[in-house]
Amino acid sequence: MTSSTTQTAATTANLDEAIGFTIPARNARGRIVRLGPLLDVILSAHDYPAPIARILSEALVLAALLGSLLKEDQGQLTIQAQTEAGIVDLLVVDYRGGELRGYVRFDKERLSQLPSHRDLFALFGKGYLAITFDLPGADERYQGIVPLEGNSLAEAAQSYFSQSEQLPSVIRLAVNDTGHVAGGMLVQHLPEGEEGRDRLHTRLDDPEWEHVRILSETIKGSELADPHLPLQDVLWRLFHEEDVRVLHAQPLAKGCRCNFDYIKSVISRFAPEERSDMVDEDGFITVDCEFCSRVFPISLSDFHE
Repeated sequence: MTSSTTQTAATTANLDEAIGFTIPARNARGRIVRLGPLLDVILSAHDYPAPIARILSEALVLAALLGSLLKEDQGQLTIQAQTEAGIVDLLVVDYRGGELRGYVRFDKERLSQLPSHRDLFALFGKGYLAITFDLPGADERYQGIVPLEGNSLAEAAQSYFSQSEQLPSVIRLAVNDTGHVAGGMLVQHLPEGEEGRDRLHTRLDDPEWEHVRILSETIKGSELADPHLPLQDVLWRLFHEEDVRVLHAQPLAKGCRCNFDYIKSVISRFAPEERSDMVDEDGFITVDCEFCSRVFPISLSDFHE
């Protein structure tokens, strides 16, 4: 295993980091992620019960895995799950420039009556998973939508890449027993060689991919979410016989882009009479940010300054 930079032996568990890697001889690339303190900060915005906190944790890891593939700093990855009559009726997370945020809306009463929280269908019912890549530099947006199917969010995301991108992928997500650490790994086949080339065809039975897939699927959830196991050690365990090139680590942080000036600029786009209709009994236009659980009160006089 080699690295793009000189590195000393890892002494930390790479909390709140995304690490990229490639296996050139096998035409494969990947990302491995582990969240720790960042996870606690995002979850603390709402008093989520354990099963909801777990699914949001997995979604945040998935967003970090996919978002860290973006080459543009201002590029944004958004994952949204919406359902019809599900206990969870909305889950949304996004990634931009190493910053993550997320929110889940759910029915507390129905959740308390659910005998099992592990089944994806039990929480979401019938729904869909939408994954959107916004690339402002190229003025482009790509979106794929697939049914929210499978036993886990990882399986649903794999279906996205298989159906929407025709890109063979292995995705694994895990949350440890404490709920304070979550990890994940994404490995993908690049049929035409090194990262960055056009995909002219895809063969799910490609022998190089089959070898990488089998190795990747041996990863254990306990390894991904072990706060004492460095991520490079995880890669070594999986691919110790391969020439794995480890890329620079991407630090991850909470990033809610809501602030007073931004909210004010959005409200200012409405006509004055429409803004007057928005004022509550206390004399403010009150805007809630569900991502960070903050309230922004804006008075009409603010628009005259």
